[in-house]
Parts: sequence; structure tokens; C-alpha cells
Amino acid sequence: MNYQEQFLIYRELPGAEWIIEGMKQIEQEQEETESSLLVQIGSPRLQRLGFSMPFFPQQQEPPEHRLYRRLAQHYQNDAHSRYNALIRQLVSFERALERKSERSPAPRWGG
Repeated sequence: MNYQEQFLIYRELPGAEWIIEGMKQIEQEQEETESSLLVQIGSPRLQRLGFSMPFFPQQQEPPEHRLYRRLAQHYQNDAHSRYNALIRQLVSFERALERKSERSPAPRWGG
């Protein structure tokens, strides 16, 4: 089962579409996107929740900065609000996942 199929279990959670798409892009080694950068930003917390995340090559610039730079290129003056909206999606997914995990622990995936 690949990461995308594994995350589909959580597709009803808020923000899941961003995480599922980002994991799919990372798994297929596609060029960085808003979704894949969001997954990289959230990977430490997702790992603590039981997910085995793919390897991310070390970059000089953190994923938060790369995401903001990408948004600034595409959305100019709206980059800040777009960045905050994406981070809210990630946090919503993580919090919902935490609540769901408290009821039933997340399976250990990937790796």
C-alpha cells in the first residue's frame, strides 16, 4: 500500500486533500508543490502521530521559506494570506488526526 492509499483512510479529515496530494507527489518524486512542501512542514508532527514519512533531502532553505517564496512568485501581494491559509489546513489535519488517534492509534505506515 502506498502513502496515498494509506492517507485515504483519513480523507474525511479537514485538510486531508492537501496532505494526500502532497504525499502522492513526494512518492512519485515530482517537482516541489504547495502540497508537497506542506507535507514536509508537517512531517515532524505526522511522524509523532505514527506515520513513517519519506526521506526529504536536506535543503539549505527550510520548507516554510520555500513555500512562502513559491507563493510570493505566484500570488504576489496575497502570498501571506495564502501561506497562512495553507498552514491552517495543515494544523487542522494534524489536530483532527490527533483526536482520531486518541480514539484508535494510527497504523505504522511506510518505511
